[in-house]
Amino acid sequence: MTIERYYKWLDEKGNYFIPVTIEGESLINNRTLNKGTAFSLRERKELGLEGLVPDHVSSMDEQLVRVREGLNRRKSPLGKYNFLRSLQDRNETLFYALVNANVEEIIPIIYTPTVGLACQQFSHLYKKARGLYITPKNVDSMHEMVQHFPSKNIEIIVATDNQGILGLGDLGIGGMGIPIGKLSLYTLGAGIHPACCLPITLDVGTNNEELLNDPLYLGLPQKRLKGEEYANFIEKFVENIKRFFPGSVLQWEDFSKQNAFTNLDTYRNALPSFNDDIQGTGAVTLAGIINAMKIKKEKLADQVYAIHGAGAGGIGVARQIHAALVKEGLDSKSAFERIFVLDSKGVVLSDCTDHVVDDYKKHFAKPKSIAANWKLNNPCGISLLELLENVKVSVLIGTSGQTGAFNEHIIRQMVRNTDRPVIFPLSNPTANCEALPEDIYRISDGKAIVATGSPFGNVNHAGKNYRVGQGNNVFIFPGVGLAAIIGKTKFISNDIFTTSAYALADCTTGADLAENAVFPRIKDLQDVSVKVAEACLKEIIRTEPGCSIKPDDVHEVIKKSMWKPEYLPYKRV
Repeated sequence: MTIERYYKWLDEKGNYFIPVTIEGESLINNRTLNKGTAFSLRERKELGLEGLVPDHVSSMDEQLVRVREGLNRRKSPLGKYNFLRSLQDRNETLFYALVNANVEEIIPIIYTPTVGLACQQFSHLYKKARGLYITPKNVDSMHEMVQHFPSKNIEIIVATDNQGILGLGDLGIGGMGIPIGKLSLYTLGAGIHPACCLPITLDVGTNNEELLNDPLYLGLPQKRLKGEEYANFIEKFVENIKRFFPGSVLQWEDFSKQNAFTNLDTYRNALPSFNDDIQGTGAVTLAGIINAMKIKKEKLADQVYAIHGAGAGGIGVARQIHAALVKEGLDSKSAFERIFVLDSKGVVLSDCTDHVVDDYKKHFAKPKSIAANWKLNNPCGISLLELLENVKVSVLIGTSGQTGAFNEHIIRQMVRNTDRPVIFPLSNPTANCEALPEDIYRISDGKAIVATGSPFGNVNHAGKNYRVGQGNNVFIFPGVGLAAIIGKTKFISNDIFTTSAYALADCTTGADLAENAVFPRIKDLQDVSVKVAEACLKEIIRTEPGCSIKPDDVHEVIKKSMWKPEYLPYKRV
């Protein structure tokens, strides 16, 4: 598989060109094909564009100066987000060229943290259609949607039911901003052509009363489907994806806790699919912990882990830590014993009548007897501080969405537990972070190893500069998705994500670790995605005999398969 899957036409000199069948305003209004003022004189004459664009033929560099000026004129993050989305809707090639040139600046605008605010205001900001909006009313008519959808060569789908958007909860149809943003990162990181990306919102209603009472709300104005009705809807959706988009990879995104696990476990064998909130979060967090061990000069098996937050992300982290502990030599039972998970009631316990344990948490539930000799206010409500006071937890992960949950008492107890505590407040968006990096460094006197989910600036403490590594799932899912597409895998295993975690860990340099940063820089996203894709594709080749790609060819195959935002010549056919 090479770039020819996008560009199959060669001219008489052996150069690629793009054949087009539309002209005039239809071409200008096609976001995938539009070049704006960069259409050549020949293209303008041949494709009916004379007089429809200004006389000057711009280079892409000139266009980039113009859109850069436009972006700079927007002062607020949301204003910049709207400018970039409008650019993406009219000229995707130019949009990705701009993002490629300004990765660290723009990713926080088109995705976390700014995308959360955009999702909250989605119905009020709506300008132009993108993707599919599937409801109980039209799920049986997907064959008609596909006929009218402009792209037939879909390789990657990101779908959400909008119930667990970031740390913001049920945002109804506004959750569509997440698949759009995630797919932008697939193109940016893995070079998947934007025309091969399909965002989908599964609009099954909303329980958000503010949205239901908003006269401008664009979604289905009813309470959410649940139970059997919801399950039947998801089953129809999956069957239609298999039928109309065969061979595509499906990423489940921002589903609520139990639905996230149920949908993943029910359909992961039906089509190549994964849940980024569970598996991507687990993999990126594991990569950070692996690198923290390089700083501590200790082993994963030497640590005791506490995950504060038992949603999809928290249990995904717990699962991935368990897999790594087993990979590094512990038996499964011993690995489980080293992992503590806390939900809203405290440490998840298996035998408290007032603490009902959801199915997806049960593997990590502890017997109440484990705390028989602890001093507790409530044996069935063990707080995080009580856990840390009684167990030498050395790695603390935050996925709770509870601002300030890692307070001074928590951080000081972590320092008492271990010389170099690992503290990752990973909750998004920034306002939901469990602790600010500067506070962790100050309270721990620079002893803590810190990473966050949202972007933070460097911290200077006691004359030393600390770069705050961002545990962003974007380091994982583009490479995994690209490997699954190229390898034509039928099943994306948990081992793929463990492999991706170790590959990501290897992308962090000694210079990074010297600054206490356990993740690479966002600006290196594409290089990281390539290395993650290579490792995952080799795992697919190793485990799937039907894959025809040779291990020695993996790097070349991946690089040749990646689309670049550049203008190729057009010819009418």
